[in-house]
Amino acid sequence: MRPDTSAEYVDHNAEAARLERTAGLYPEDAEQLLVQAAAHLELAGDRPRASTLYDRLLASAEPLDHPHLVRALKAANLWEYGHEAEARAIIDGVRAAAPRDPAPWVIVAEALEAHDELEAAHETFTEAAELLLADGEEPPYAVRPVLFGRHRVRRMLGVAHDARDEQADALHTASVPLDELHDPTRVWSLGSDDPAELRAEISRLQAELGSYRQALSRPFPVAVLHWPADEFAELLAAYPSLAEEYPSHERHLATIEEALRELAASGTPNLGIVTGTVPSYEAFAASEASSPTDTALLPQYATTLASRGRAVAWPPEKGAACWCGSGNAYAGCHGS
Repeated sequence: MRPDTSAEYVDHNAEAARLERTAGLYPEDAEQLLVQAAAHLELAGDRPRASTLYDRLLASAEPLDHPHLVRALKAANLWEYGHEAEARAIIDGVRAAAPRDPAPWVIVAEALEAHDELEAAHETFTEAAELLLADGEEPPYAVRPVLFGRHRVRRMLGVAHDARDEQADALHTASVPLDELHDPTRVWSLGSDDPAELRAEISRLQAELGSYRQALSRPFPVAVLHWPADEFAELLAAYPSLAEEYPSHERHLATIEEALRELAASGTPNLGIVTGTVPSYEAFAASEASSPTDTALLPQYATTLASRGRAVAWPPEKGAACWCGSGNAYAGCHGS
């Protein structure tokens, strides 16, 4: 059950408890599961307990996959129940760390925006855009909320459009333009007695809701399966028949990049890569009552890993290391 499900259809406290129990059974997925549990607790109004889960993750002996995201979520939650000073300190820390993941930037900027810190929100969105976007490049799917949020805040501040705003306008596909969706005077029309104004506002809200539904329609990326060199060797040693699917590790890496580029060219958004391990794959095959030699299991395994929050967004962010694990920058490796 996703946290955005209406409280009419889900008991958020019960769902949070279920996710906490599941995290105990699958510690390798505890980060993703406990973040979801905290989201349910926030929706249930139990913000102090949600903060406890964020603290539990941050105090874990195991390194987190997305520590800045957890800190950003904690800060946004703390501010909502009166811990403004601590929230501001965490937000300053996230900004200073300059993460390459856009999600923490969006969360801290929206927290500032929600508390009428529009100048600080604008600075935060702008820092993120400058860090994550290269001039002349198509913005990755995950970075687009940075541009849309920056456009919204600038509209509320009443400043003129710049190149980034034009970029956001070009990426926005809903029937109602961003300038209308982000118009600060829209809320005034909700108090109008004019039926025509109310109908127009309902149309705008429907268009905005459609955009949100489109963004939520794929809760995890379309992911391609990657085997690191040591896992690749172990896989073929254990199951030689898979050599037909994987003739060499170099070809395997090249095929991943080719497949992702083809998906991107076809207009598929939200792409990612999941990294497989032989024990995990064998356990998945057993759960499906099938053999690891069945190549039809491979894409199913990739989808399962993605649904458990194991996907890394593709393409990597500007200046980030290549997904293949070579240690080289993506632009000079598989991105060249």
